[in-house]
Amino acid sequence: MQEVSGHRRDASILHLDLDAFFAAVEQRDKPSLRGKPVIVGGLGGRGVVSTASYEARAFGVHSAMPMHEARRLCPHGAYLSGRYGVYQASSAIVMGLLAELSPLVEPLSLDEAFVDLAAGPTQEFTPHALTELAEGLRARVTEATGGLTASVGVGTSKFMAKVASELAKPDGVRVVASGTEIDTIAALPARAIPGVGPATMERLTRLGVTTIADIRALSRGELLRELGKAQGEGVYALAHAMDLRPVVAGREAKSISIEDTFEGNVTDRSELDAVIERDARLVVGKLTGQGQFARTITLKVKRPDFTIISRSLTLHGATDRADTVARIARSLLDAIPIETGFRLLGVGVAGFTEAAQEELFEPDTLGATVTSIATAAPGSAPQEVVLRPRWVPSFTPGADVEHDEWGHGWVWGSGLGRVTIRFETAETGPGPVRTFALDDPALRLVAVGAAPE
Repeated sequence: MQEVSGHRRDASILHLDLDAFFAAVEQRDKPSLRGKPVIVGGLGGRGVVSTASYEARAFGVHSAMPMHEARRLCPHGAYLSGRYGVYQASSAIVMGLLAELSPLVEPLSLDEAFVDLAAGPTQEFTPHALTELAEGLRARVTEATGGLTASVGVGTSKFMAKVASELAKPDGVRVVASGTEIDTIAALPARAIPGVGPATMERLTRLGVTTIADIRALSRGELLRELGKAQGEGVYALAHAMDLRPVVAGREAKSISIEDTFEGNVTDRSELDAVIERDARLVVGKLTGQGQFARTITLKVKRPDFTIISRSLTLHGATDRADTVARIARSLLDAIPIETGFRLLGVGVAGFTEAAQEELFEPDTLGATVTSIATAAPGSAPQEVVLRPRWVPSFTPGADVEHDEWGHGWVWGSGLGRVTIRFETAETGPGPVRTFALDDPALRLVAVGAAPE
């Protein structure tokens, strides 16, 4: 595909983003929740929001928000712990549809991916033809997944395709034709450029920047002086719609990690735990998007004196559970003094395999799976540890169950030795609610996916 002025000549890169994916799956499978605010994430005291339905977003709830803040903003929402096996199954269907468009599909997570249309059978790249293609894809996604919706963007680069899908949200299509890139992004906030986070935005604000057009009004030299060479060059290029990154399929990464650099030294354990929860979900999202499981979990921190400490635990089995990654990462942090605070914290996974051994991760056996821990602190030596996590209740809100008399249902809530179930499926419509003893022999969990804390 020919390149013109830092991007392709034709709009031939597609970006698909499933709308409010986790929450949408829950609304699909739980008819009583349709049209109501649904929040999926960690339900513990330090949990964070993974996904909020559009009904919940109307109350100000958004991803990565502490769960206690979400409950304050939306006290009547449905708070569910998530069913990752179900999400994986729906994601696999969508990725299969994308593979029909091109052999070059680059999943970013369970709910989004880039597609290089130029590598597939698509022959016509006019805005009309691309709009028809994208609308057809959306219709197939909805039909194949039982009602999920997607936003689809098409552009001359990855950046423009991503911008297009954001402009199409929710449940829409946007094609940014060649030659219209600059006008399309001009009025967008500078934060729309990848890599421009709160700290970078603070520096740009000092230069009078609010929109992408404001960035273009600056010289390259001004940006480099304020942001540094690497980031300055990247921001300058994207502000001018220059992006030649290829769509890369079949990459076999040896590890996946997310790192957060803080504005100041963070010493608050609850804040660090919230970051771990969020990063674990992001890492696992990328892991499952690749159809992989991980055997090694790593925690990395940087002290105020720039000393880097990295602790890793290798498991006998393999996992793709965000709650497992977060729980182990928190336990690794337990062994690191935090009095002086950290400038950086990161969570990572490695040791990939395509097979899981989920029975090794039940609460009563998880402690036996940890084999070792290593640290990169100067002068330190590897240590042997055994992790003893706390018990995690099985009947978490949103989990699937079967009852001998009532059939399929899901957990509304549990406590005081009892569990409340709503019996319904995607096909039945809203169903009745019943309460049982936790040890009722007629009631059992359905193994359709792992639920985080």
